[in-house]
Amino acid sequence: MIARVWHGWTTQAMTDTYEGLLRGEIFPSILAKQLPGFVRIELFRRELGQEVEFMTVMWFASQDAITAFVGEDHGVSYVPASARQVLARFDERAAHYEVREERDAMPG
Repeated sequence: MIARVWHGWTTQAMTDTYEGLLRGEIFPSILAKQLPGFVRIELFRRELGQEVEFMTVMWFASQDAITAFVGEDHGVSYVPASARQVLARFDERAAHYEVREERDAMPG
């Protein structure tokens, strides 16, 4: 399993616009691709005073699945034009982490 981590930042004024864009347009369009080996996407948000940081973590079964998503340059960011219009700045490249172990919490 590979985790693909990416960050983008908005101004406070654009925060809800960007989150709405992710939830209503960008994430559904990624899911609609039905990419083999794409497992899930997660959204994180953190208030940082004058700006807001967003982090996405996408989970893939293999490097081949990432290639199907972004092409041969696995690190290239996937930032649609609509997102570029509301982001103040963003990671030009995503980071990939090999998941070495997963554990669920113990019941009780």
